[in-house]
Amino acid sequence: MKSTNIHYTKHLISPYDRYLKNGHKSGILWFTGLSGAGKTTLALKLEQTLFEKGWSTFVLDGDSVRHGLCSDLGFSASDRSENIRRLGEVAKLFAESGCLVITAFISPYRNDREQVRRLAGDLFHEVYIATPLELCEQRDPKGLYLKARSGEIDGFTGISAPYEPPNSPDLWVETSELTVEESLEQLLKYVENKFTIFKQ
Repeated sequence: MKSTNIHYTKHLISPYDRYLKNGHKSGILWFTGLSGAGKTTLALKLEQTLFEKGWSTFVLDGDSVRHGLCSDLGFSASDRSENIRRLGEVAKLFAESGCLVITAFISPYRNDREQVRRLAGDLFHEVYIATPLELCEQRDPKGLYLKARSGEIDGFTGISAPYEPPNSPDLWVETSELTVEESLEQLLKYVENKFTIFKQ
């Protein structure tokens, strides 16, 4: 039950003032896709490239946050939903501070992602890192698909648990057809188009 004694804080710094200070708009680039699709690889490369250009940006990665913020959660459908709810709230706070947040979460359920969109409004940009399951299994950088196929991991997305791809993502990155460099170029073009304050 929510307390009636909690009130929203009205900041003295406007979002536009933060944009001017940072030199760009803020927002959330929500990368979704199967394990092994390349979400974290692309998120980190995009973060590094933007940082070198002087942008205020930060990556929230699914594995990292499960070490702390969501360490009490498992991988049931309800726990996955709560995981994404918490991450959506954190991503929104980062974005409201003026940062361009890049998230790398499988976030398998459409409804959970749409909840974050409703929470964050125009700050939210869904980016589908689209990679066929077969290719993800071939890559299998953490050996998780092999364990899932052998029954060592239960409820693994794409094998024994569903993944619901976006119906109409804001950006679709087809990593089975593009190199990492080409995918990064596509992402950079999107960022420059959506988050640059004064376009040339």
